[in-house]
Amino acid sequence: MFQPSQHDVRRFFCETWAKQRASQPLTPMETLAAGWIDEHPEYHGDLADVDAALAAVYTVDDGRTNPFLHLSMHITISEQCSIDQPRGIRQAVELLAAKRNSLHTAHHEVMECLGEMIWTSQRSGLPPDGHAYLDAVRRRATR
Repeated sequence: MFQPSQHDVRRFFCETWAKQRASQPLTPMETLAAGWIDEHPEYHGDLADVDAALAAVYTVDDGRTNPFLHLSMHITISEQCSIDQPRGIRQAVELLAAKRNSLHTAHHEVMECLGEMIWTSQRSGLPPDGHAYLDAVRRRATR
């Protein structure tokens, strides 16, 4: 399983943004990332300087979202939907996107569910509960 470092992830997004701005060909993963980068112009400055990106520290106290974590979560959700894992996530996200009239808005809600699952797993020391995650997304799609 591929487990990139924090610097690998930050370089990936910065390099993708640079390639996109230069109209260079993108790999399929870069194309996916570029779509989400386009949806977040507020992060373009963060992605423009690789050295600053590698040195940046994002803390809750700063009151600012970590753009690399945020974009990574968009990719994670996109990949989960593409392979429907956990089974049913694709339909749940599609229903939520239809309800919100926006895939982007739906992704942000799904991120809250994903974050909750990870937080719960870390606190309990148990593996992530994909069923609880899926149920949380389904609840949002049906309320």
